[in-house]
Amino acid sequence: MQTLNCQQLLIDIPGRPSGRPLELRIEAGQVWGILGPNGAGKSTLLHTLAGLRSARSGRVFLGERALTDLPRKQVAQQLGLVFQERQDGFPATVLETALIGRHPWLSPWQMETADDLALAERSLQRLDVDHLADRLVNTLSGGERQRVAIATTLTQSPHTWLVDEPTNHLDLHHQVAVMELLTEQAAGGCAVLMCLHDLNLAARWCDHLLLLFPDGEACWGEAASMLVPEALEQLYDQKLATAEVDCAPVYVPVR
Repeated sequence: MQTLNCQQLLIDIPGRPSGRPLELRIEAGQVWGILGPNGAGKSTLLHTLAGLRSARSGRVFLGERALTDLPRKQVAQQLGLVFQERQDGFPATVLETALIGRHPWLSPWQMETADDLALAERSLQRLDVDHLADRLVNTLSGGERQRVAIATTLTQSPHTWLVDEPTNHLDLHHQVAVMELLTEQAAGGCAVLMCLHDLNLAARWCDHLLLLFPDGEACWGEAASMLVPEALEQLYDQKLATAEVDCAPVYVPVR
């Protein structure tokens, strides 16, 4: 499996100092969490890694090749991006939306095969939205729409997942189900990089963390070395109390 590699990468946020260049290597089997306050650049980083935004400086490599040198179709076959928010540009059913995930694998004007359809149906079932297959996506709740978006990426079958707030709009049961799915993808040989606001989800599910500070500074490494209360308090400008539940640390804001 190819790795996603940042070399001296600076994301471009207007009006902000350059900060610390990122030297990240996201490898198969790893689950990375990106933590930071609002405006720190978490979503901007994901979009830059996906090639949708230009970096201020530095490069992103997919395997041995720079992302900018690869055809977009090849990038789409290897990178899957789940946006934090999305606009449905035209009416489509849930099943039709999930099948969009197969487009990078089809030639122009080629129709989806029976295998593509079966893969989409399995993905919808995995995200517990198969019963909505014939519903228009613009009639769904926020949580249902989020699960359809993740099912679409699962149908795409990328080896690297870039996920912006995967638990957005989800109830507790579906939060756990989605985090389990993402860790299963990593266990199966994929790489996962996700933005998270919930420290406790990151502590329980991520094996590596990237902390993005509002001034452009950053630090990264294995989760155990990043989950230091003093660093997290500085990151969020918030006092925290810590405990341990089910062998994992839990962080609670203190008034």
